Amino acid sequence: MAKTNWTVDAAHSSVEFSVKHMMIATVKGNFGAFEASISADAHDLTTADIEFTIDVASIDTRNQDRDNHLRSGDFLDVENHPKMVFKSTSITKRADGEYDVTGDLTLRGTTKPVTLVATFEGEGKDPWGNQKVGFSAEGSLNRSDFGLTYNAALETGGVLIGDKIKISVLIEAAHAA
Repeated sequence: MAKTNWTVDAAHSSVEFSVKHMMIATVKGNFGAFEASISADAHDLTTADIEFTIDVASIDTRNQDRDNHLRSGDFLDVENHPKMVFKSTSITKRADGEYDVTGDLTLRGTTKPVTLVATFEGEGKDPWGNQKVGFSAEGSLNRSDFGLTYNAALETGGVLIGDKIKISVLIEAAHAA
């Protein structure tokens, strides 16, 4: 099957993350503003071209003070690095409908390879006749690899913020005209 261009339906998609807090709890958040360029055969992602851009100022952890701190130079430094970009470099099939999607992630001016496990969730037509597909992707990265090293030691041992960031992406996309 030939590659098709797909447009992300942001109203039915999400980019979420989680990180350990004080080594005992997990803080979750999301990015509300993102876009993607996807050219793919939905049934065989091995030849897909994927570029995903996130407006890092759109971070939301349901705590305004924390979000403002995350936007600062201690973390995302949105003033100097307003976008996070993932561009696929290779995609290999793991199982039926499941793929390792490796790409270059640029965050805060640093580019490193990251691999996400992506799943083709299905396809169908919406009530208006538009062809839609669904994908999910999960993975993790070490924030320190991207210069996100702000932390504080805890009196009881350990650190305030974990290094490992878990990522979860849910995408609904429409066939681009």
